[in-house]
Amino acid sequence: MTSPAPQDGTRRSRAKSDRRSQLIAAAERLVAEKGYLAVRLEDIGAAVGVSGPAIYRHFPNKEAMLVELLVGISTRLLAGASEVVAGTDDAASALEGLIDFHLDFALGESDLIRIQDRDLGHLPDPAKRQVRRAQRQYVEIWVSVLRRLDDTVGEADARLMAHAAFGLLNSTPHSVKPSTTRAAEASSRSVLKKMTVAALTSAGR
Repeated sequence: MTSPAPQDGTRRSRAKSDRRSQLIAAAERLVAEKGYLAVRLEDIGAAVGVSGPAIYRHFPNKEAMLVELLVGISTRLLAGASEVVAGTDDAASALEGLIDFHLDFALGESDLIRIQDRDLGHLPDPAKRQVRRAQRQYVEIWVSVLRRLDDTVGEADARLMAHAAFGLLNSTPHSVKPSTTRAAEASSRSVLKKMTVAALTSAGR
């Protein structure tokens, strides 16, 4: 019996990875639209052309998909923000970079904002703690930059400012239509950025 050619294994691995990504994307879209409790595995499978039971080759249950979505985005946000501040010693540049980075997320992945706002409570406790820990660390990155930018701002005030900025930036599920044109999205981005910069650079004065 001949062994499978290495390229066959590579193709199978790639196909499995692609299917997993398709399932996660479908879960993100459906859960954002309907809510976690209203979505069945069969709905997610149907969205990508597979049966519900076929999903078990990739995920043990629906809860595992929610974990991947919310732990995944929290981890990516923290890693991205860390990379932004590591790339510059200038506080103003770091703040602008953080705002741009968060806008990329808020405009590009608004479904995850909906899911996090509404369905975080459905995570198992260990995953929920992991998300909360990453969120706290993300906030503290912003707090540090804000205090470097203006050393008269206290820690509590900087934290309040950061949360207020997130509230503004994370308004995209309600303020920016998914079907918007590139020009409209660019305009929304410009407005949100200007408002956030103005709020954060004037609040401590």
